[in-house]
Amino acid sequence: MALAEAGGRGRLLRWPRVLLFGDSITEYSFQENGWGAYLAERLVRKCDVVNRGISGYNTRWAKLILPRLITGSTGADSIAAVTIFFGANDSALKELNPKQHVPLEEYAANLKSMVQYLKSVDITADKIILITPPPLQESAWEKACLAKGDKLNRCNATTGQYAQACVRVARECGTDVLDLWSLMQKNQDFSSYLSDGLHLSAKGNSFVAAQLWSRLENKLSALPSLLPYWRDVDHANPEASLL
Repeated sequence: MALAEAGGRGRLLRWPRVLLFGDSITEYSFQENGWGAYLAERLVRKCDVVNRGISGYNTRWAKLILPRLITGSTGADSIAAVTIFFGANDSALKELNPKQHVPLEEYAANLKSMVQYLKSVDITADKIILITPPPLQESAWEKACLAKGDKLNRCNATTGQYAQACVRVARECGTDVLDLWSLMQKNQDFSSYLSDGLHLSAKGNSFVAAQLWSRLENKLSALPSLLPYWRDVDHANPEASLL
C-alpha cells in the first residue's frame, strides 16, 4: 500500500521512443553488435528504442501495420524518431519471388503513404528517416538461395532502382534519408558489409549504426537523461529527488 501511495504522488515516467520499423534487417538489429542494439545503448535513460522489424515483409504489408503501431491517441507525442527501412523484399524479382515483390512505383507510393500517415498523427518530417536497402552481393545471395532449393531471386541493379526511389520519396516528403545502397558501394568491395549477400554482417551493422547515429545525434542530443544521477539523489529525502 505504501508503495502504491508513493507511486501515486509522482508523475508517470514516460520515456521518449525511437521506433525502428522495417524488415529482417531491422528485426535482426538487436542481435549482438547489431545496429539497433548500438542505438539502444547510446540512448539508454534518454529513449526507449523499439524494434518493430518484421522479417520478410514489404511496404505493401508495412503500410497496413503502421497505423496499428502508432496512433494519435496512443503516444505519437512521445515519438522522438522513426526509421522506415524497407526495400530488400520489395525489390525481389517478380518472376522468381512474386509473394514479396512490390512494383517500383507502388513501393515509392507506399513509402510516401507511410510518411504522410506519420505526419497526420503529428510526427514531423524532421523525426523521420528513410533507409534504402543495402546493395545485394549476388554470388553470396545465390548460394543462400541454392541452399534452400531456390534460384537467385534478386539482383543488385534492381535493388539500386528501389534505393533511388526511396531517396526521391525522402526528398519529396522533406525527410532525412540514409542511402545505404550508395554509401556501401563507395567501398569497392562491399561484400564485407553483408553476411549472406543480403543481410548485414558485423561490419555492416557497425556501418549502419555509425551512419544512423550521425543523423540521430543532432535530433536527440537535447533530450535529458531521465531521473537524476545516483550521487545527486537526496539520500535523506529521496522523494524530493525522485517524485
